[in-house]
Amino acid sequence: MKTSLSSLARRFLTAALAFGFAASPTHTVAADLPYALKAGQPYAGTTIKILSVVTPQFDGLRLRDPEFTELTGIKTQWTFIPFASLQEKVAAVGVAADGSYDVVNYLDSWGPPNAHWLVPIDERLEADGISMDRYPPAFAQSASFEGRTLGFPLRAHAQLLFYRTDVLKALAMAPPKSWDDVIAIGQAIRAKNVDIEPIALYYHNDGNRQALFIWLNFLWAAGADVFDANHCPIWASEAGLKASEDYVGLHTVQKVTNPASLSFVEQDARQSFNQGKSAMIPVWWWAYSSMTNPKSSVLNKSQVAFTGMPTYQGKAVTYAISMPFSISKYSNNQDAAWEFMKWLSNPQLEKRNATEREVGGKKIVNNVVTHIANLQDEDVNKANDRIQQAAWDSLKESSIMPQIAQWPEVADIIAGAIAKAAGGGNTRALMSAAAKRATKVLRRAGHCR
Repeated sequence: MKTSLSSLARRFLTAALAFGFAASPTHTVAADLPYALKAGQPYAGTTIKILSVVTPQFDGLRLRDPEFTELTGIKTQWTFIPFASLQEKVAAVGVAADGSYDVVNYLDSWGPPNAHWLVPIDERLEADGISMDRYPPAFAQSASFEGRTLGFPLRAHAQLLFYRTDVLKALAMAPPKSWDDVIAIGQAIRAKNVDIEPIALYYHNDGNRQALFIWLNFLWAAGADVFDANHCPIWASEAGLKASEDYVGLHTVQKVTNPASLSFVEQDARQSFNQGKSAMIPVWWWAYSSMTNPKSSVLNKSQVAFTGMPTYQGKAVTYAISMPFSISKYSNNQDAAWEFMKWLSNPQLEKRNATEREVGGKKIVNNVVTHIANLQDEDVNKANDRIQQAAWDSLKESSIMPQIAQWPEVADIIAGAIAKAAGGGNTRALMSAAAKRATKVLRRAGHCR
């Protein structure tokens, strides 16, 4: 039976109030509409077109769009693009000033080079009483550039270490807390001559700079950083070079990695773990569902567990990542797109999307939430083996890649140096040379003065 608009609105309003969201004192919202949606359906008949990465999380949201249409009269049309092709597509839309998409989804590190055509939403946030404080700081920061908020981090990830419980049990070893523990487990696996590689990493220099994902953990934990306040490269400090050596050394010196890690990107490493060929992997928390899905993994839930990222030199500082949604400057439907963004980003919808396993007759398995409230929510954690709490713990000390327009070019330089070092090159020489090369790039752009 079709739900009436008034009953649907009341249900959403009740949920919104339960999460503590209400209109700001300076902004009046119609009493029968939640999330500061405008009353009277002023944009009824508009179709919002969304460019998005392929993922069960967003498929689950798409299947719930009829609820949004009933509230606002606005229709939606999604275009899903595989992640490997999304960067090229987003760049092409920006270069062509293409207004075909009203809302676009992108990796946070692509935001600065495309910021000129993404609409800042700070004034809209203030008018509708929405605070970015509802997200962990790293997630909120990832959706901003030069002090302006560009969108909502609706897909965002914390890093965790996943491991084979049966392998560690056979070794009588506890889950690793430090990278030294990882090395010890790896050496024990080698000594037992077990038919499995200790850990799958990803050193390959690909267009998404995945070789940096774990390197940043080492760098930051060592007290080093990528840039100084003037955006001058400082990763070639003594602390930074030692951290880089130890990261690469997992493969070249300690030899506890899957030998194929040199050619692995993240997806390859995940597949190695899912196929039972590697005993450990540091990777984004969303991967857990694929590890225990019989369609994508040979493992069952009793064989897979997770813990926080290992410490380095006694400290853990993790890299966080997000894929924000933003409104295109070239859209002719920016006001209607903002209504969609408000609805799409509401915490109650996100909670349902992480706890309900069927939407519109289709099975959806998704554990990704980005609101602080949902990361700590008991129902969300109960439905997902408490992985959200582990992610929240990981995010308490975390950061993101630098947010400058030249970062993709600089990141490619670093990733190339890491790949060569993992292939047997001199880590110190390669990382020092990379810093000098990056300095020239940054000075041409007006940085590092």
